[in-house]
Amino acid sequence: MLGLSPSGFHQLAYTDWGPLEDERPVVCVHGLTRQGRDFDHLAEQLMAAGRRVICPDLPGRGRSGWIGDPDHYALPQYCADMNALIARLGISEVDWVGTSLGGLIGMIMAGFSGSIVRKLVINDIGPFVSSTGLQRIGQYIDKMPALFATIEDAETYFRTVLAPYGELLDEHWRHLTTHSVRWDDVRQGYLLLCDPKIAKGFRLPWFQPLNLWAYWEAIKVPMLVLRGARSDLLSFDLAAEMRKRNRLANVFQFDDCGHVPPLMVREQIDVVTQFLQA
Repeated sequence: MLGLSPSGFHQLAYTDWGPLEDERPVVCVHGLTRQGRDFDHLAEQLMAAGRRVICPDLPGRGRSGWIGDPDHYALPQYCADMNALIARLGISEVDWVGTSLGGLIGMIMAGFSGSIVRKLVINDIGPFVSSTGLQRIGQYIDKMPALFATIEDAETYFRTVLAPYGELLDEHWRHLTTHSVRWDDVRQGYLLLCDPKIAKGFRLPWFQPLNLWAYWEAIKVPMLVLRGARSDLLSFDLAAEMRKRNRLANVFQFDDCGHVPPLMVREQIDVVTQFLQA
């Protein structure tokens, strides 16, 4: 489908799982540099339970197009694109699973007046993100390699930068890798499916620090906040403050990972599925 930013149209790709007759699909939105195929394992289980699952690639990631002006890689644009996707699907209610950046988008979508979000899963992010955390993320993007000679080199890279995900099977790492790169015949190597200019949004003045408490406190639907025990973006104290400032939120901690729980292993998938199906 087509999204629209002030700099023009851009392609938006998404994966659509499960029965079309499900009246309340689950929309799963990925983290900053990731893409919608990260949710394949969660989507398979939800589909088996009769749910339709929509997993978009945000602009600049995965199979979606890149935005001409990188200043528009920002939360207002992402919310507009996700609203356009929901309108395209012709649905009136959704459940939302948002990992990191996808969680920030979910908070805003659920906090708006008249929201169609009915349940919200926030994966390892909070309504307040310090400028220090944002700068660290921006530096990580700036250092992304331009090219990998082999798929094995790409997998080694992802095993390193995504090490906070915790212990995953070899098949999980290969899945993350193969959906994050594409072969380029001209350069004879594998390119990342991510626009390196997405980091520019983190240098905009309004983004430092990021404060979404007003949206968080306005949410009126059941929420599940997931936290990795070693997370450097969602501290224990911040998770407790989220619970205090909106009593519709419950917090579940996974002890064996940091930022973020990847929602690929059975324990993590079961927690999300049970919440959504309750």
